[in-house]
Amino acid sequence: MENRKLVKDIPAEDLIVPVRAEGRLARALDSDIFYSWRTSPVTVVATFVALSLILLAVFAPLIAPYNPFNPASLNLMDGFTPPASTGAFTDNYFLMGADNQGRDVLSTIMYGSRVSLFVGILATLFAMTLGVSLGLIAGYNGGTIDAVIMRVTDIQLSFPAILIALLIFGIARGLIPANQQESMAVWVLILAIGLSNWAQFARTVRGATMVERQKDYVSAARIMGVHPILILLRHVLPNVLGPVLVIGTISLALAIIEEATLSFLGVGVPPTQPSLGTLIRIGQQFLFSGEWWILFFPAVTLIALALSVNLLGDWLRDALNPKLR
Repeated sequence: MENRKLVKDIPAEDLIVPVRAEGRLARALDSDIFYSWRTSPVTVVATFVALSLILLAVFAPLIAPYNPFNPASLNLMDGFTPPASTGAFTDNYFLMGADNQGRDVLSTIMYGSRVSLFVGILATLFAMTLGVSLGLIAGYNGGTIDAVIMRVTDIQLSFPAILIALLIFGIARGLIPANQQESMAVWVLILAIGLSNWAQFARTVRGATMVERQKDYVSAARIMGVHPILILLRHVLPNVLGPVLVIGTISLALAIIEEATLSFLGVGVPPTQPSLGTLIRIGQQFLFSGEWWILFFPAVTLIALALSVNLLGDWLRDALNPKLR
């Protein structure tokens, strides 16, 4: 009995269970989320496709075969060159063919993806910021503020997002002077798409905030006299970010498609800054005349980008749901 040691007599450092993997990166590789990712072949492929397209867009000025927006490098005689062919009057090689202006389709896709991703990411961040802020305010305060915000949300959700974006885009273009409309077109497009997609963030965050505000840690913060804004930012917001990240990922794919739709309709980015939607609008004019590649490759790129981001959003929703682990 004398040789036995009680737990309280053992040094604290001897009771610590050694961590199997050291460092943040190693712990992340041991996490349930990474295990869920690497055991899902569809998610791995979607990640590879999304990252490849994003990197091609980001580094387009460095790796694109040609600069499609430099008139000095274009030759109209190369127009409608088929894929994997050399220009009739130049030595330029077009892996995906050339469009009606003699621009390399592969290069235009790289540069066009930059515009689509730029608009989609900023519009999603804007919608997320606005929706999360209003959702936190509505869910925490309740009462009249909650009723007003939720009724506005209900009204917006009753209309298709593309129609709301068209309305906002038209109003904004009407308020901007004519000599500034082309330079402000991208920012107006971001504003229109962002204002048409904030409602789903607000509704989701409002419901999660109403649950969190009833918990003990929020009540304790109130009793201690912590300002409501600090309670929302320090305590409530971190606990509602899971659904927000899932919605944000899916909304990014929808924002990219919405931008392409608006550009296809001719109310998006100007021709001097073509996106994937603008390239598709140009390509559909020549689809039935035999120049299929002008439409086909930008359309496939848009589908691959939107689908891969959407699949990542679906995986993230399941990975963050403890019931599905």
